[in-house]
Amino acid sequence: MNMNRWRRSLTIALLWASCAAAHANTDAQAILTASDAVRNPSRPFSTTVTLLEYRQGKQTDTSVINVLSKADEGSGQFRTLIRIVSPERDANKLMLKSGNDLWFYDPASQSSIRLSPQQRLLGQVSNGDVVTVNLAKDYRAELLAEEDTVDGEKTTRRAYKLKLSAAAPDAPYHRVEMWVEVGTSRPIKARFFAESGHLLKTAYYRKFQPQLGRERPTEVVIIDGLDPGWVTVMRYQDFAWRDVPEAWLQRDYLPRYKPS
Repeated sequence: MNMNRWRRSLTIALLWASCAAAHANTDAQAILTASDAVRNPSRPFSTTVTLLEYRQGKQTDTSVINVLSKADEGSGQFRTLIRIVSPERDANKLMLKSGNDLWFYDPASQSSIRLSPQQRLLGQVSNGDVVTVNLAKDYRAELLAEEDTVDGEKTTRRAYKLKLSAAAPDAPYHRVEMWVEVGTSRPIKARFFAESGHLLKTAYYRKFQPQLGRERPTEVVIIDGLDPGWVTVMRYQDFAWRDVPEAWLQRDYLPRYKPS
């Protein structure tokens, strides 16, 4: 092969590899977007979430929160207002995620403070876990494999394994591995990692039920990355389409918010 022909062949090969990689990344992002649509209703909605903490199989704590969520028309990312229902000592305390900001408001002190999405709310559930999130907006997805995996109900599923790398500095986790079922786009499980590479926790999405127009997970089981006996369960119920006025999603409005 002469030099010119070799160069042309090399150029074609590099272009093909580049296009193939771009196509794979595009497919991975589309898979993640489709999985987001399974988890997240397309219109403003409300739901009640019960958080249950277990240590070595024994329940040690519980909390109930009410969630109001609405996607921002510009960014596509969700804005979320959370009201703590119980325990009684925390009743009517609020959390608001608007844009890149997460605020906590205590009616007793009538003050709001900024929170970190990584800060724990109960057990293995962090502030960033209870707000509605479009992962495709915060992470770049890469398709690692198509493989069989066992879901949270001990059933083997064919799944896409995705690697999610944080695309925004305020993303709750540095890196995520996620398994999405082939054919249904259901999230099966996810592993969340710190910047150091340390496994923080593993989440299993379970008990899919018809909610607000499609089958959605109504339970998430979260297992600590170091202690598998430390488990937190998030149970979703009372899904409803809900008008969420813009005023409710402003930090200045928090002192005036009254649940209806």
